[in-house]
Order: sequence, then structure tokens, then C-alpha cells
Amino acid sequence: MTHAIVFLILGLILLVFSADFLVKGAARLAAALGIAPLVVGLTVVAFGTSAPELAVSVMSAFKGQADIALGNVVGSNIFNVLFILGVSALIIPLVVNQQLVRFDVPVMIGVSFLLMGLGLDGRIGRIDGILLFLLAIAYTVFLIRQSRKESDSEVVQEYEKEFGDAKREGPAWFKNLSFIVLGIGGLVLGSNWLVEGAVMIARTFGISELIIGLTIISVGTSLPEVATSIVAALKGERDIAVGNVVGSNIFNIVSVLGL
Repeated sequence: MTHAIVFLILGLILLVFSADFLVKGAARLAAALGIAPLVVGLTVVAFGTSAPELAVSVMSAFKGQADIALGNVVGSNIFNVLFILGVSALIIPLVVNQQLVRFDVPVMIGVSFLLMGLGLDGRIGRIDGILLFLLAIAYTVFLIRQSRKESDSEVVQEYEKEFGDAKREGPAWFKNLSFIVLGIGGLVLGSNWLVEGAVMIARTFGISELIIGLTIISVGTSLPEVATSIVAALKGERDIAVGNVVGSNIFNIVSVLGL
């Protein structure tokens, strides 16, 4: 039992730090290669906070533990909306951007209903996975096209606020590649430890793997979203606090669960 708890805690810690390494390393390397900062932000950075969910659910799927894979996604989405948005709103009243209200939130609700519909037959198969992943690609392409309306100066300012001045710091290839390698390796190892620990605890107490996925694992893998939204709220960045949760929930269903 002690081993299971240690695996669980170490897995959670490793997931959070590895996701941070992966996001920063990939974003800085992309900037050094001349890739537009906004494209990096909409892909690597925005989806990076969902990397722990991705790692855990994919690892669970490989091990045949579908309840953990599904429970992790559904539990994380519930936790994101109720806890993270709730705490953020307690810190500062959240003024929601019009695009979120008109497009992103309806998309989040729509894919949630789609997931419920796909699961009515008792399984989510490969065809369902392909459909969800195609939606992930379509949503990302739409975001990138919409983002082109933003001026270059605004994009650069947002990027530098998050990651610093890449040109001033220089490429730092080895450092950035090391971050990426460590991040990916840590996500794989951390997700493995987390799943192993959770399964052992579930079997010890006779709790279903689905309940473990909906509670302990989903809360743990949502820690990057917690940190991002709460810090954004404290800094008065209301759009980031809300957008992080909405974007993460959409990505969890269409990409994490799709894969």
C-alpha cells in the first residue's frame, strides 16, 4: 500500500514538472526556428497544460485500463469548470471574452454532448477516436486562422510576457532540446507511475478504476490548469484564466480521448 501511495505522489509531481519542461522547451525552440509565436502559443502552449491528461490516458489505453483513461478526461473537465473557474472567480470577477461566449464555450458544450452520444452504445471505438481527433485538427486550424486578425506587435508582447525575449536569449538549442527530451521522458514515466499506483490503491480498497480516474488522477493531472488559471487571475489576466479552462476541456475530449 505504501508503495502505491509513493508511486501515485511521485507520478503526479513528475507529470506537472515534465509538462512545464516540455512546453517551455518546445516554445523556445520553435521561436528560435522562426515559427510564429502565436502558432506556438495556440498549439504547444495551449495544449501543453493537457499533457498530463494525454500521457495518463494514452498509457492507460495501452494497458487496457479504459476506465482510468475515460475517467481521467471526464473528471478533469468537471474539476476544471467547477474548481478552477470557481477559485479564479473568487480571486477576481471573470469578464468573459465575446469569442469564448459565441464560439469556444458552445464548442466545449457541443463536444461534451458528442462524447455522451458516442458512449451510449457502451463503447468508444476507433471510428469514434478518428472523428474526435479530426475535430481537434479542425478546431486548431480555426484558432490559427482567427489569430491572424491579431496584430504582430500584440502577439510578440504576449509571447515575451510568457517566455521572455527569445532573440535576446539566443537559440540555446541544447538546453531547449534537453527540456523537450526530459519533458517527454518525464511524462511517460510519471504517467506510468501514476497509473500503477492508482490501480494498486483501487484494488486494495476494492474501489473501481473509474472512480480513481474520476477523482485522484483527474485532480492530479489538472494541476497545470490550476496553476495557470489561478496565477492568471491574480495578475488580472481574466481571458487567460477562462480560456485556459475552456481550451483544455475541448482538447481533453477531442484529442486526449480521441487518441
